[in-house]
Amino acid sequence: MELIHKYFPELTDEMIVRFGQLEGIYRTWNEKINLISRKDIDSLYEKHVLHSLAIAKLVQFKANTKVLDVGTGGGFPGIPLAIMFPETQFHLVDSIGKKITVVNEVIKETGLKNVKAEACRAENLKEKYDFIVSRAVTSFPEFFAFVKGKVSLSHRNSIRNGILYLKGGDFSEELKEFKKARVHSIKNYFEEEFFETKSIIHLGL
Repeated sequence: MELIHKYFPELTDEMIVRFGQLEGIYRTWNEKINLISRKDIDSLYEKHVLHSLAIAKLVQFKANTKVLDVGTGGGFPGIPLAIMFPETQFHLVDSIGKKITVVNEVIKETGLKNVKAEACRAENLKEKYDFIVSRAVTSFPEFFAFVKGKVSLSHRNSIRNGILYLKGGDFSEELKEFKKARVHSIKNYFEEEFFETKSIIHLGL
């Protein structure tokens, strides 16, 4: 939690309580369903929560913005972002039902009212969203194919609606056909070594 305070000192009391609940909830559920590696569960706030919140350094979602989290797994980046932006609407999807079972328990235990989680494939969704977020579930071109046509073109935020993709390593080849994509290095936001090679790809549509 100290890490979250370090980079987001303006948190409300409600946010602090909810972020503080996450470790206990995830530890309990991780013993039943192995969502997060044992090594990573000890670094939950750095490698999962803070990593997710890098998006909050790039854009402050306005009220009633609609965000889709594709391949959410245990609820990242969707759950930390939903805590940070209680007026924004989040839809978390994953094709693996047991992961969504855990996400729904996290939503219930933290009392979040701005999130729904569903076991389904992104390509089957009919809604449109202001932003589609994810943590590197596949290569960027393949991800783009999953979510193509699901972005609303009614812009209301400080950056263009589109995809916000958390990814590590060298992915320059993947972006060759996406001339409008902008890469934001997370090390510009957070000083921990873990973020040295991590980036946010923003493809405005």
